[in-house]
Parts: sequence; C-alpha cells; structure tokens
Amino acid sequence: MRKIGVALDLAAILLFVGIGRASHAHGLTFAGLASTAWPFLVGVALGRLALVVIRRSGTSFTGGLVVWISTVVLGMAFRVVSGQGIAVAFVAVALGFLGATMLGWRALVAAIRRWRPVSQPPDLAPSSGGRQLPSS
Repeated sequence: MRKIGVALDLAAILLFVGIGRASHAHGLTFAGLASTAWPFLVGVALGRLALVVIRRSGTSFTGGLVVWISTVVLGMAFRVVSGQGIAVAFVAVALGFLGATMLGWRALVAAIRRWRPVSQPPDLAPSSGGRQLPSS
C-alpha cells in the first residue's frame, strides 16, 4: 500500500498543477509542469521522510496531515525562494485541493478497511481466540 499511497499523493500534486496551469493558460508542457510541480514534489518527499522519522503510516489520517501540510507549506516556501511567488488565493486553493485529495484517498481507504471484514487464515478457529487448540 505504501507505493500506491506515494503514487496517489504524487497524482494529487500533478493534477493540482495541471489544472492550475490549464486554467491560467500557462500551457501543459513538460518543462512548465516540472517548473510548477517541483516545490510541491520536494515538500511531499520531505513530508514522507518525516513519516519515516516519526514512525507513522503514510495511509493513516495523522500521516496524511503531515504529508498534506508539508507539501503545501514547504511547497510554498520553495516557490518563494525560487522566485515563483505566491498569493493568498493560491495558498488557499492549494490547501483546499491538496487537502481534499491527499486526505480524501486516505479516508476512502479507512472506510474500505472498516467496511471489509478481515479474513482469518483457515487454520485458526475463531472460537479458540486465534490460538491453535491441542489435538488429542
């Protein structure tokens, strides 16, 4: 699930960047997408690294908060440092869109996990509490 989670976070960023560039008529060239995306990609990578350090799951809600906030805050900081600039409306849209997508897929995974029963291995009898009963 870790690789899928990373892919979903990256997809959220690329979708955000693609929609933003298209809506502002900046074009969808590889160079343009890369130029706009790199600050957020570095932010998500550092957020994911923070999860390893604090030993949190990337699919948990807490892990999602760390990744989401790291992506936006560090992404905006890298944009400023690189001269790309930011605006209050841009920060608000980034927080909203990336929050909805990055926390949204995690909420969906959590709901599916709660809804779908965990199957037990066939050799463990439910009445034994998961312990093997001695055979006579």
